[in-house]
Amino acid sequence: MTQVTIYLGDAAERRVRAAARKSRVSVSRWVAELVESRTRTDWPPEARQLAGAWPDFPNLQEIHPCALKGHKSFALDHPL
Repeated sequence: MTQVTIYLGDAAERRVRAAARKSRVSVSRWVAELVESRTRTDWPPEARQLAGAWPDFPNLQEIHPCALKGHKSFALDHPL
C-alpha cells in the first residue's frame, strides 16, 4: 500500500475523525474507503448480482412510451 499525506483544515479534520469513530475504523481506513468508493469505475459485485433480480421490472418503453419513438424532447438523462 502507498502512503499519502493530506492537509485538512481543523473543521474538516474533526469531521473526518468523528466519521471514522462512528464507523469504528481508523481515520486511514475511513479515508481509504472513501477514496475507493468515490473513484470506482465499475459497479460493485453486489450491484451486478442484482441484474435481472426483478423479472417483472418494466422496460424503458413501458416506463416512458416516448423513449423509443424518437421524440426530440426525450433524452435518457431526462427526468421522467
